[in-house]
Amino acid sequence: MSVAKPVIVLVRPQLGQNIGKAARAMLNFGLTEMRLVAPRDGWPNPDAGPAASGADIVLEQAQVFETTEAAIADCSMVFASTVRRRDLVMPVVDPEAMAERIAGSSGRSAILFGPERSGLETEDVALAQAIVTVPINPDFGSLNLAQAVILLAYEWSKRTELAQPPAKELEEVAPHGELDGLIGQLDDELVAKGYFHPPSRTQATRNTIRTIFTKTGWSSREVKAVRGIIRALVDPARPRD
Repeated sequence: MSVAKPVIVLVRPQLGQNIGKAARAMLNFGLTEMRLVAPRDGWPNPDAGPAASGADIVLEQAQVFETTEAAIADCSMVFASTVRRRDLVMPVVDPEAMAERIAGSSGRSAILFGPERSGLETEDVALAQAIVTVPINPDFGSLNLAQAVILLAYEWSKRTELAQPPAKELEEVAPHGELDGLIGQLDDELVAKGYFHPPSRTQATRNTIRTIFTKTGWSSREVKAVRGIIRALVDPARPRD
C-alpha cells in the first residue's frame, strides 16, 4: 500500500551534526522531506553532511522557515514530539497511534521535533493536533534528536512497502518415503555398530530417532545430504585427488 510520508520538522535545531544524524535516521526509513525552523547556525551547515553518512538527498532538499507556523502551513495533521509535561489540554498518543492516524490521513502531515537542549516550547506544541511521546524511563527522559526521529520514523515505516531482505522460498517437505529411506539407512548402520543397547530400549530409541527426522520438515535436498554424510562416515575413506 502507498502511505503518505510525513514531513519531519526540526524546530530551531542547534548543531549541524544533529541535523545530519536526523537526516540519516529519516532516510533509513524512507523519509526525505526535512524542514528546518530557524536553525541556530544557519543553513547549509558544513557539519551536517558528514554526519548524514550518505543521506545527502534529505539535506539537499531541506527547506528553511523562519517560524514553525510557516513550516507546517500546508499540513492538516501535526504531531509534536515531546516527553515533557505541558500545561496544555490536548491529546497525547503513542508512536503507533500517530502512525495509524498519518496512514489514514488524506492530507499532509508533519512531526515536530524541538531543539536538542530544551525540546519544543509550549507555543510550538500548541500548533499541533496531538502530542506524540514514547514510553521512557521517568528518571532519565533524555533522547537525542536523531534517536527521537528514528523511533517515530520506524513506527511510520511499518505501514509502508519499504524493501525488506527477500525471504527465501521454503523448500517442499520431503515425501515420507524419502525420510523412511534415510531412517532405514541410519538404522542399518547403527545396528552394525551395536548402537541399540540394551535390547529392551531398542524400540524406544528407534522412535526417538524417527521423531528427530520427521518433526523438522526436512526437504529432499536435506535428506540426500544427510544420507551422503552417513555413507561418508561408514564407507572406507576415498583416496584424495
